Amino acid sequence: MNGKRYGKKRLWVVIPPWLIIGAVVILVPVFIFMTVENINRQKEQTTRLLVEKGAALIRSFEAGARTGIGLHWGGFQLQKLLMETAEQPDIDYLIVTDTRGTILADSDPLRIGAIYGQDLDLAKIAGSAKLAWRQAPNSEGADTFEVYRRFAPTRDPLPRFPNPFSVRSLPDAPPPGSLKSPPAKPPAASESRPPGFVIFVGLNMGPITAAHEEDIRHTIWMAVLFMLIGCAGIISLLLAQGYRAARRSLSRIKAFSDSLVENMPIGLIATDAGGKLSAFNRTAEAILGSAAGKTLEKPAEEILPESCRGLFRTLARERRLIEREIDCAVAEGRTIPLYVIATTLLEENGDFVGHVILFRDMTELRRLEDEIARSRRLASLGSLAAGIAHEIRNPLSSIKGFATWFRERYRDNSEDRETAEVMIREVDRLNRVITQLLEFARPLAMNRVPTLLSAVIRHALKMVEGEARKKGVALETDLSAEIGESPLPLDADRMTQVFLNLCLNAIAAMEAGGVLRVSLAQRDERTVGITIADTGAGIPNEDLPRVFDPYFTTRSSGTGLGLAIVHKIVEAHGGEVRLESEPGKGTTATILLPKKTEIERITPS
Repeated sequence: MNGKRYGKKRLWVVIPPWLIIGAVVILVPVFIFMTVENINRQKEQTTRLLVEKGAALIRSFEAGARTGIGLHWGGFQLQKLLMETAEQPDIDYLIVTDTRGTILADSDPLRIGAIYGQDLDLAKIAGSAKLAWRQAPNSEGADTFEVYRRFAPTRDPLPRFPNPFSVRSLPDAPPPGSLKSPPAKPPAASESRPPGFVIFVGLNMGPITAAHEEDIRHTIWMAVLFMLIGCAGIISLLLAQGYRAARRSLSRIKAFSDSLVENMPIGLIATDAGGKLSAFNRTAEAILGSAAGKTLEKPAEEILPESCRGLFRTLARERRLIEREIDCAVAEGRTIPLYVIATTLLEENGDFVGHVILFRDMTELRRLEDEIARSRRLASLGSLAAGIAHEIRNPLSSIKGFATWFRERYRDNSEDRETAEVMIREVDRLNRVITQLLEFARPLAMNRVPTLLSAVIRHALKMVEGEARKKGVALETDLSAEIGESPLPLDADRMTQVFLNLCLNAIAAMEAGGVLRVSLAQRDERTVGITIADTGAGIPNEDLPRVFDPYFTTRSSGTGLGLAIVHKIVEAHGGEVRLESEPGKGTTATILLPKKTEIERITPS
C-alpha cells in the first residue's frame, strides 16, 4: 500500500494538473473553430452538389424538350418526358410554369393548371439565365432543395408549346398534397401572358441530410479525437522538456555529488542491500590501502578489515547511528586510529538500501594531542627546573669555593688535592647541567635574520667531521641548490645547535660506523624540509614517543636535554621536528621549517 501511494505521488509530481488544464484551454478553441469550419465547408459542398444536380436535370429536360420539338411532339409527349425524368430517385418534383405561376407541366399531372411560385418574381427569373435555389419545407418528410431558372430549350419561341399545355385540356380535379399550391381558377384564354417559362426541380434532402448529419458526427468525433491527441502531444512535449531539464539537473547534481564524495577529505564506504560495496572514495583507498576498482561490487566481508566488518554487523542488528573511535589494522601490518560514523540507509517508504560508513584518520590528531601534552609537561618541568636551579646554584658556589680552598691548602698532599679537584669538576659538571636546565626553562631569545640554510648545515657538518671520522662514519649531503641559495628567516646560532645535536646523536648511534646523510628539499610552497638519517642501532618503538621529553636518554653519558632543546628551538622558528626509527636499521629526523618570501620585513631582534 505504501508503495502504491508513493507511486501515485510520483505520478502527480511528474504530471501537474495545471499542465493538463492549460493544454485543454489552448486546444479546445482551436478544434472548435476547425470543426465549425469543416461543417460549414461540408454544407457548402453539399449545396454546390445539389445545385449542380438540379442544373444537370434542367439541362437534361431542356435537351429532351428540344429534341421533342424537333420531332413535332405535342403537349402529351412533353408531359410524359417530364414525368419520366422525375422518376429518378431523390427527385420530389419537376414543374414548368409561366410567368404568372400557372403550372404548364408537372411530374404530378393532377397539379397541371394550378398556381405555383407566386412568392417569387417569375418574370425576372424567366428573363435571366441565372440559376437560383432555395430550401422548402416539406411536411411529409425531409425538406426539399429546390433549384429553378428560366426554361428555354431553344432561342426562338417554342412552336405550339403553349397550346399543348393549354388549360382547356386540363382536368378539373385539385392536386393532392401540401407541398403544391392549392388549385386556382385558370386564367381565361383571352387573358394576355408575359412570354417566358420557369422550371423548378425539387430534390429530396433526406439521404443528403442523413449523410450530412453523419458527417457532422464524424467530424465532431474526429475533432474530439484530434483534440485528445493534441493534448497528449502537448503534454508529451512538456513532459519531454521537463524530463530533459530534470535529466540535466540530475546530471549536474550527480556530477557534483560524485566529485564531492570522491574528493572529500573523509573516507566513505557504502554497501548495497546485498552487502556488496557500492561506493569507495579516494580517501578510503588511501587510508585502507585498497583500490576502488578492485573492490566495488564485491562483498564487504571479503574486502574490509575486521573492525569495519564488525561495524556492519552491528548496524545489521541495531540499525542505529554509531559514532566511535577504533584501531583499524590495514595493509603492511599497520594499525591506524579511525573516528567512525556508521548508519543505515533507508528509502522514504522504509525499505532497506544499504549501509554507509564515514571515517577519518586520527593519526595526525593524536600526534598533535601528544605534542600538546608534551608541551604542557615541558612547561611544567621548565617552571619547576627554574626554581630548583636557582636554589641549587647558591650552594654549589659555596661547595666549589670550599673545594678550591681545600685544594690550595693540601697542595702538598696529592691524595687530598685529587679529592678536591674531583669535587671541583663535579661541581662544574653539575653547574653545566643546571645551566642547560635554565636555558631550557627560560623563553628563547631568537635573533632571526635572512640566512642561507645550506650554509648553516655545512657549518654544522664541518664541526662534526672529526667525530665522524673517528667513528668511521661517512657524511653524505644532498642540498637543493634552489632552496640552499634562498635565504630564510633563521637564528643561525640556534639552528646550528639543532643540527649539531642531531648529527652528534646520529654519530653516537653508529658505534661500528655507517652513513650519515643530510638532505635539503622543498616540501611544498610554504615548507622546507631537512632530513638527517643514520644507519645506526635505531630507537625502540616504546621509547620513540618520549625522546623529546627532558632528561630522557638511552646513553649513559647523556643529560637527556639535547633533543628537548632541539624541539624547543624548532618550535620557536614556527617549525616541526619528527623522528622515525626502525630498530637495527637506523633513525631519520625530519625538520620542517616555514618558508617566508617577505624576508625584507624581518629585522634582527
